Amino acid sequence: MEDRYIVDLYHKRSEAAIEETARKYGRYCKYIANNILYDEGEADECVVDTYSAAWNSIPPHKPTKLSAFLGKLTRNLAISRWRKRKAQKRFYEAPLPLDELAEVVGDGECGDGSLVESLAIRTVLDGFLASLKREWRIVFVQRYFYMCQLDEISQNTGLSQSNIKMILHRLRQKLKEKLTEGGIEI
Repeated sequence: MEDRYIVDLYHKRSEAAIEETARKYGRYCKYIANNILYDEGEADECVVDTYSAAWNSIPPHKPTKLSAFLGKLTRNLAISRWRKRKAQKRFYEAPLPLDELAEVVGDGECGDGSLVESLAIRTVLDGFLASLKREWRIVFVQRYFYMCQLDEISQNTGLSQSNIKMILHRLRQKLKEKLTEGGIEI
């Protein structure tokens, strides 16, 4: 089923919207959640939470790219769940790939946190990603959005892990430069 029809089902408050979302995007959402949580049960719970969050936010939202909308919901829910689990110190937690970006973008508490500043950061990030050659953009997005491990990125791209580490290091440096050029103090 096409995304626009699924979104229409949400707007009509039809429970079929959840079923169609699960059928079309369930594996995609679970992939994202599992890359962050490394726990099948928690990933499944996170996916169910994603469906609930989509139900509660469509309407008023009317996403044109449902996969991106669901991916972002899943990612944010999984990161929140990971942070809560880490705070409870239930067991050892490996750092998220986003921790690598801390040297570039700080801890998320930058500047005054205004909407204008958030939009400026988004604009710089969009320009930064658009300026990258395709291969480097794929590596960046796989690592920092999908939270893929280096070996998985290596399998997906055919690049060695050491090459990927070097690319990511250079990309973090370039991103920091772009943010500075954009007048964004982090």
